[in-house]
Amino acid sequence: MSDNTSRIRTIFRSKTTKVLNKVEDPRETLDDSYEQQVKLLQQVRQAVAEVATAKKRIDLQGQEMGTRYQRLGDQAREALAQGREDLARAALERRALLENQVAKLQEQYTALQNQTAQLQERERRLAEQVAAFRVEKETIKATYTASEAQVRANEAVAGIGSNMNDVGTSLERARDRVAQMQARAAATDELLASGALKDLTAAPDADIERQLAALSAKADVDRQLASMKQGDTSTTVDRGPERRRGGPDEWLGIGQAPNTP
Repeated sequence: MSDNTSRIRTIFRSKTTKVLNKVEDPRETLDDSYEQQVKLLQQVRQAVAEVATAKKRIDLQGQEMGTRYQRLGDQAREALAQGREDLARAALERRALLENQVAKLQEQYTALQNQTAQLQERERRLAEQVAAFRVEKETIKATYTASEAQVRANEAVAGIGSNMNDVGTSLERARDRVAQMQARAAATDELLASGALKDLTAAPDADIERQLAALSAKADVDRQLASMKQGDTSTTVDRGPERRRGGPDEWLGIGQAPNTP
C-alpha cells in the first residue's frame, strides 16, 4: 500500500510540476500580452475609422447646406431684380437661418477633425509600441528557448534531471528488495541443509539417508584415526613406498578398500 501511495504521489507531483511550468512559461505570457496590445490597436483603428466616417458624413451634409446657401443668395438677387422685395427678404431670412446651422455643423466638423488627428497619432504611437514589443518578445522567447535547451542538455549530461530524485528513490528501493531476496535465499538454503525445511523435490526418506551418510562418514574417520594410533600400515591413509610408487591411474584407488596381500 505504501509503494502504491508513493507512486501515486510521484505521478501527481510530476503532473503538477508540468502544469505550473506551463502556467509560468514566460513565452506564453509574452504572447498573451502581445495579443492584448494587438486587440487594443485594432480598437483604436476602429475608432479612427468611425470618427472619419462621422466627419465624412458631416462634410457631405455641409456641402449640401453650402449649395443651398448659394442658391438662396441667387434667389434673393433674382427676386430683387424682378421687384419682388418680399421674396428677396424671405430668401435672405432662410439663408440667415441656414448660416447658423452651417456654423454649428462647422464646429462639429472641426471637433471631429481634431479627434481624428488625435486618434491617428495614438494609433501611430501604439503601432510603433506593438512592433517594438513584438521584436523584443521574439528575442526573449528565442533566448528563453535556447537557455531551456541548454539546461536540459546540461542536466542530461550531469544526470540531474528534475525526476532524478524519483529515479534515485526507485533505484534504492530496488536495491533493498534485491538484498532482501538474497538474504532470504541464503536463509532457505541453510534451512534446507539443516532439515528445518522439507525439500519437496527430494526422494522419499532422503533425510534419513543423509543422516546415515553423515554417520557413516564419521565412523570411517574414527576408524582411520584409530588405525593410525595403533600403527596399522594397512590404513588407506598411507600405504608406504609401494603405494607412493603407483602409476598414473593411482588416483583411481583413492577411497577404495586396500587389497589383501
